Amino acid sequence: MIDLDDIDRQLVRALARDASQTASSLGRQFGLSQPATWRRIKRLEQAGVLKGRRLRLNAEKLGFGVTVFLGVKLATKGRVSLDDFERAVVAIPEVQRVEHVLGLYDYRLRVVARDLPDFERVLRRRIMTLPGAGEVEANVLLSEERLAGPL
Repeated sequence: MIDLDDIDRQLVRALARDASQTASSLGRQFGLSQPATWRRIKRLEQAGVLKGRRLRLNAEKLGFGVTVFLGVKLATKGRVSLDDFERAVVAIPEVQRVEHVLGLYDYRLRVVARDLPDFERVLRRRIMTLPGAGEVEANVLLSEERLAGPL
């Protein structure tokens, strides 16, 4: 674990809000030079605190108006390789996230679709035909807020 000072925490928070900010603009915000800010960011990256920078797309603006969280319980535990299920599910373009979880379900999926009939098509033709797919529970996303996180 790396020791973070107040400036490191502020940098992490600022980058979590907008990862496209430059070292120069971040430095101005926190009273650091551009090289000093860049070194801190590199140190945070090398320590694994920062794991890349991602572009967040607005699914609705791209025509995907429905987001559904699926709980998937494998029907034949032990008979179907988890690797086979995971390899098949990540090949489905509408599946944005695959999480192997502990609890009532074996997997949690985040799925986007154009509308509910499109989601039904994805569910019936792609997800329910996955190797080992058994019981499925769907939760339709109504709204989403981004929370600040632990820092």
